[in-house]
Amino acid sequence: MMKALPEGVVRYGGTPEFSEGSIPASLLRSHRTKAGTWGRIVVLEGRLSYRILEPEVEEIELSPERPGIVEPDVAHEVEARGRVRFRVDFWR
Repeated sequence: MMKALPEGVVRYGGTPEFSEGSIPASLLRSHRTKAGTWGRIVVLEGRLSYRILEPEVEEIELSPERPGIVEPDVAHEVEARGRVRFRVDFWR
């Protein structure tokens, strides 16, 4: 089940926009945000597979209507599902 950003967090930055051809390799394998940092994966076009790797593996298909929430310090990865454009906003 997708989490929600907690009350009181403030956006402080984000990534550039990525496409299926420009996703950094580091996002395609297990990685995590710092303690206290939340992420919101915003899909602008297409579909993106978001895998949460702990405590159990959970795979969620993200779309423009369904953003992904990244919890602090939880291992995750993404995978393009065809053509996609997305960015990640960071909150604390």
